Amino acid sequence: MTDGEALRDEWQQPHPSRLSPDHPRFGEIAERHAAAIADNVPTYVDPVSGYSVFTARFLARRRYCCDSGCRHCPYVL
Repeated sequence: MTDGEALRDEWQQPHPSRLSPDHPRFGEIAERHAAAIADNVPTYVDPVSGYSVFTARFLARRRYCCDSGCRHCPYVL
């Protein structure tokens, strides 16, 4: 993909193919994501896996999709 790609609609929300709204911990994940954005940090800790997850804001500022399947990828899928 190229630099400066268009952000998808609702880019601040995880795409359902990356995080289903039916996920049992969706609310907790959404809260952690929102807190990371409010604190202006690029990642938060996933409550299920313990891995660091990039925020949509961080990914949007990179201006391209890396095709790694990021949960909060803000680009058109």
